[in-house]
Parts: sequence; structure tokens; C-alpha cells
Amino acid sequence: MKRKNTYSQNKSSRNKSFQNKSFQNTYNPNKNGRIRNRRNKTISRSRLFLASAAVITATAAAAIIYLTGFSDKDVTPISPTELLSEYMHYIPEQNYEQMYSMLHVEASGGISQKDFIERNAAIYEGIEIKNMSVEVTSYNEKELKVSYKTSFDTAAGEVSFKNEAFFMDTEDGSYGLVWDDSLIFPQLGASDKVKVSTIQAKRGEILDRNGRVLAGAGTASSVGIVPGRMKDPKAVEEIAGLLGIKAKAVKKKLSANWVKEDSFVPIMTIPKVKEIDLMSLEPDERVLLEQSRQEKLLAIPGVMLSDIEVREYPLHEAAAHLTGYVQNVTAEDLEKHAGEGYTENSVIGRLGAEGLFENKLKGVNGCRIYITDAKGSKKEILADIPVQHGENVRLTIDAELQISLYEQFQEDKSCSVAINPFTGEVLALVSTPSYDCNDFIMGLSNEQWKALNEDEDMPMYNRFRQTWCPGSTFKPVIAAVGLESGAVDPNENYGNDGRSWQKGASWGSYYVTTLHVREPVNLENALIASDNIYFAKAALKIGAEEMESSLTRIGFNEELPFEITMAKSQYSNEEKIETEIQLADSGYGQGQVLANPLHMASIYSAFCNGGSMIRPYLVYADEASAGYWIEGAFSKKTADVVLEGTKKVVNDPEGTGYAAHRDDIVLAGKTGTAEIKASKDDKQGTELGWFAVYTPEQSTERPILLISMAEDVKERGGSGHVVRKDHQVLEEWFREQEGD
Repeated sequence: MKRKNTYSQNKSSRNKSFQNKSFQNTYNPNKNGRIRNRRNKTISRSRLFLASAAVITATAAAAIIYLTGFSDKDVTPISPTELLSEYMHYIPEQNYEQMYSMLHVEASGGISQKDFIERNAAIYEGIEIKNMSVEVTSYNEKELKVSYKTSFDTAAGEVSFKNEAFFMDTEDGSYGLVWDDSLIFPQLGASDKVKVSTIQAKRGEILDRNGRVLAGAGTASSVGIVPGRMKDPKAVEEIAGLLGIKAKAVKKKLSANWVKEDSFVPIMTIPKVKEIDLMSLEPDERVLLEQSRQEKLLAIPGVMLSDIEVREYPLHEAAAHLTGYVQNVTAEDLEKHAGEGYTENSVIGRLGAEGLFENKLKGVNGCRIYITDAKGSKKEILADIPVQHGENVRLTIDAELQISLYEQFQEDKSCSVAINPFTGEVLALVSTPSYDCNDFIMGLSNEQWKALNEDEDMPMYNRFRQTWCPGSTFKPVIAAVGLESGAVDPNENYGNDGRSWQKGASWGSYYVTTLHVREPVNLENALIASDNIYFAKAALKIGAEEMESSLTRIGFNEELPFEITMAKSQYSNEEKIETEIQLADSGYGQGQVLANPLHMASIYSAFCNGGSMIRPYLVYADEASAGYWIEGAFSKKTADVVLEGTKKVVNDPEGTGYAAHRDDIVLAGKTGTAEIKASKDDKQGTELGWFAVYTPEQSTERPILLISMAEDVKERGGSGHVVRKDHQVLEEWFREQEGD
């Protein structure tokens, strides 16, 4: 029997206009493919019975099929509790048409489908609803009232509340949901609005060890056009020319739908010219050129400059490969980092420290969802996530040293690493030539991007992360390996074979050559004179198997334990050293030996740390303490012998590194020149110049271990070119000590 409507005004505040009235049901129970009239909560199905009878007449005989089913008296509508669950299920699916089809429209104030969809979509999609759950807590069959609890996730966190839903009988025996705004949120009225407020998290700064900003908030100038003030349409060509972009790009922005005559239409972000930079006794040429460009732009009617906050890199090219840069997120970024708090307005770190420490730097945007009344007054807060600004990241880097190395080597294809040999703090990581990270923030033109990528000197290439043929800077390593294995006696005189030598006729036309020989030809003199022949012989004494195992023990073919991933050093292109000549060449850092500069710095640190290789690190700690990558890489006895030899390289007048000698501070080190050839017979090959220099005494006030490599030093002084530049860097480094 059909249920009588028991929904009355005195039983619910939701019913504002009717009492015990019958309404035409506009809810189609089959619209979504379900039959909602059920018997025992299952879909009613007809049963097919076949009956046959024979009627014999003079003209025909027929079989009669009867279809029989349940009567309407047996039909029971789907309960309101099930209907409510189904309705709520459609919300996160954004299936608003199905939701509307379940309404008792007249009881819901006659709301149109269009208005219903717009209201629900604006709210539910605006708050980014997902993961909805519904629990029915009670059902009043007389009043057709369902009490329930619901919770769901939003952009501002979880929202949960208790609520009630009412249903009404319909003429076809089903139920229709009585809808009003309070079904979305109990506190929501018809004239109220649900608003979402986002507070953008400030990105943390990247600082050097002394608190100097390497990456942080800065100010730039946004070049924009007010169309109504632009007198000459041809001025677009002039503006585009000054900005280095195509005129059609400017016209496209001016033709956007939102643009009006008095709109400020942003065209491009450019560096802000600061008065303090102009007041300098010798203003930077780039600053003067930028000032001139901006004066020309402002002279064009309709052009305006507006200050905007941007990410800024004060060291410009000097630290580009170290800091990296940020860019606006892409669709791919949003997909890859779904659920991590990124929005279309976010930036994300690319390369270097910006990418490495992205999770710390980015912070978490704040978000608040709240209801306002018709006057715009805040009525109730539904959910609130406080903004969490990004953390500052303080590095062990010394900005002054970083700048000093860059300025010395900016015309070279080079890299430099500097560490404190007693703590492992990385003081500088420099790669040249370089690029200005600020250009990426301002927005590179296609021409600029093409020029960067096609530059044969590869300014985007991060050289300090790569491996290089170490040349003679590898000789102290071979010395340590030979001493440790017992294959090398430091006092043994290998004899003077002149400037070329081969082991025997089996080497054919191949000879090891050297520039200098110092007698007696023992380990110390071989280090001082950088004698290739001595170290080729030492490598043969060590043997391939011992060489491989010893180099493996000190980190070759292993990833360096450091925040920035560095290429692995190697002793061979294959698994093993394959020939006697390759082994001999390895003894003086040629053959197939490739080493990463920071790995080399760690090995060198063992010579002043009693044989233990320091573990380099980049994140600053108030109390710097030594951590070791490989403890006991060499014995203290071995380390001391090599240390004394490298001291002589810098302090003996005949030493190859004597140009870096100082009277006030003891230095040790090793030079190196590596030949890069296409083949053994190549006469046109280039050379890499190296210099490794360090303060071996812990009492030194500003300890440093510096390794620099420059490409193409042939005809430019070889390793001497690098020694001279590093000497100037050390002059500035120790001058600061005197200033303190």
C-alpha cells in the first residue's frame, strides 16, 4: 500500500511552504539505469511461466504463454537511507545531473537543474572535495528523516559534520529528496556564499655560511601596457624590439578577452634598476644598459613599469650551477607531485640547491574555507590549514670564496671545489663559463635559450659534477696506494732514464715521457718534479689487481656520499685494467682514469687527517664536526710520507707548485696536466690543467683544500695557468683572515 506523506511544517524547519500536500514527482527512478522499486531491497523481476493448452477446432491450434508478476501491492520503494547514500556518492564524482534527478523538485523550492548544478558545482569543486564518507546514524520512518554523519577532504583539510536529510513520497511510490542549501553545509543559507582563501607560502632562502643570501626574495620590474594610453599602434614593434621578443607575442597578450582600455597588461618581467647600483663609483655595465632600456620603454606612451616580487640570485653567474633556479610548475609537475600542495601558481626548484632542497624551501600554502552572509561578513569557518612558510637552508658555502673563484676562472672552461679538510664543509662549488639564474626568472626569449644551448663552451654544463682525467694530481694517490701495499719503497732510486722510457719491446713504439727528472729518482723527488716515468714504474710494481682493489677501497666506482649527486670516479672504461700500458699510464693519472674533483678533495684530505678520507657535506651546522667517508683509507705512516712530499711541491723552489708558495702559511699540493687525445698518435689534442692545494696544519685559522681544473690550457702555461689563478684566490682568502 502507498505510504502516506507524514512530512509536515511542525516536524521540520526545512518545510517552509507545505503541509501534508501531494506533489508531482519529477524524479525518474530509472534515469540512472537503476530500478528503485524493490521488494525485500532487491530489484523486482518478472517470472516467466509457460502454460500450454490445446484447443482443437476445425481451423487452428495454438499455444498460449502467460506472463505473471507481483502486484503493485508487493512493491516497496528503496529506503531514504539508501537513496541518501547514493546521492552523496555522486558528489565527489561531480555527477550533478544524477543528483538533481533524485530531488523532489517542488518540495525543494522548484529549483531548476541549471541553478542546482551551478550552486553545487561552484561549492564542491571550489573546495576540491574528495574522499567522501557517509554514515547513517538514524532513520525516522514516520517523518522520512535520515540523520547522518559525513566527512570529506578539501583544499583546507578534512571537514566533518552531522546533518539531516528529508524525503517525500511521490505518486509513483518512490521517494524524492527535499533539497536546500543546508544539505551542503548545515550552516549554509540560500543567500550565503562558500569562499576559499589561499595564503601563498613564502619560499625559504638559500644562505651561505655567514647568512649571505644566495637565493631569496627580490624585486623586479613588470613591463606592461595600458592600451587606452598607447597612441600609436606601431609602438608595439618598438616595445617588442626593446624587450627582445616578437611583436605578435605582445599583440596576443593585448588581445586577451579580459583586456580593457584601462587595463595594465603585463608583457614581460625585467630586472629592476636599483638606485644603489647607479650610485656606485663604477656602475656595472649591465646596470647602465638596463637603465637605458627602461628609459626608452617609459618614453613610449602607454608603457608602465610596476614592481613585483620575484626569486632573486644575488651572485648571478658565480653560483648558478650551485643554486639552480625556480620555474613555474608545468602540467607534468602537477601530475608528478600530485597531493604535495602544488597549484598552478606555484614555482618549483630546478637543478642545484633549489631542486635538492625543494621540500624544505617550498613551504605549505595556507587555505581557509568559510561561509559569508549576503553582506560579505564572515559567518563560519569550515576548515583551515595555517600557512607554513618554507624553511631557510643555510649552506657551508662561503660566498666570497665562490665569487673569487668565479672571477678568476670566468673566461675558462673550468671547475673548482673547496672544502675544509678537517671538517668536510664544502666552501665553494664553481663551474665556468656560467649563466645568470635571474634570466630564467625574468623569462628567457627563444633566442636567449637557443644561444645558451648552442654555445660551444656549454655554459649550462655543470663541470664540478663530472669526472675528468686527473693527470699528475693523481700521483699522490698512486704514491699512497704503492706505500700502503708495500710495492713502493719511498727511498728506492728508480734510476734516471732520461725523458722517455718503455718497459720493453712489447710496447712497440709507445713510450712514457716526462718533462722533469730530479735525482735521486725516489718518491719525494718524483713528486716535486712530477716525474711521469717514476709513477709509471710504480704502477707496474703495484700491479693491476692491487691497483684495482686499492682504488675501489678509496671510493672508485662508488657514489660519493654527498647531497649533490656526483659522477663516479673510475680507473678503467671496463671492469678491469686490461693492458700493461694502461696500467703504466694510470700511474700518472692518464690511461682511462677519470676522477671527480670533490672525490679527489676527499682523498687529499686523508693526507692531513692521519689517513682517513673526510666526508664532504653542504648543509651548515653550528658546530662543525668531522665525519669520515672512509676511515683508515691509508695508514698514518703512509699519509705522513705523502704529506711531506706534497709540501715540497709547493715549498721547494724546484717544485711545480712553487708559484703558490707563501711565507706566512704552510701549503701543500700537487699540479697536474692531463693530455686529452683522440688516439696515442694525436698531435692536436688539448690539455687539462689542475692544481690541488691545501693547508695541512689544523692550527691554520682558515683551513682550506682547493682543487681547480681548467680545460684547453695547452699553449697557455699548462697547470701553471691554474696555479696562478688559485694563488690569487688564496691571497683573498687569507686576506680576509688578516681583516678579521
